[in-house]
Amino acid sequence: MLVVRLQRTGRKNVPTYRLIVAEKRSAAKGKAMEFVGHYLPAQNPPVFQFDKERISHWLKMGAIPSDTLARLLKKEGVQGMERYTKRYSKQKSKSTPKVAPAPQASAPAPAEAPKESAEEKPKEQDDSGEKKE
Repeated sequence: MLVVRLQRTGRKNVPTYRLIVAEKRSAAKGKAMEFVGHYLPAQNPPVFQFDKERISHWLKMGAIPSDTLARLLKKEGVQGMERYTKRYSKQKSKSTPKVAPAPQASAPAPAEAPKESAEEKPKEQDDSGEKKE
């Protein structure tokens, strides 16, 4: 399967990327079938140049753009990139406790013996006839 993706080049802390068409299983810095543009995010403003005709050609041939590249192309006005982007859901906070699921109503509840409260107990009497509390 073919993919259109970014290939990182450039030195440390100054990334530059090539837009390449390559086999999905090939290494990230491996051999590419074709270079179709470049992206320079470190420059102010960032530079994003690509050959729209060649990218559309490869997409018609069955190549799939990476998620990041699809987002960049969508920003530049290329139509139809929404179907290649992934939706990210919000991550749950690690500090919130997990709530245990409620017990099922179909299971019979165990029968418990009624508990006597302290008020219901009869008060003991002394030999003198006085009540103890």
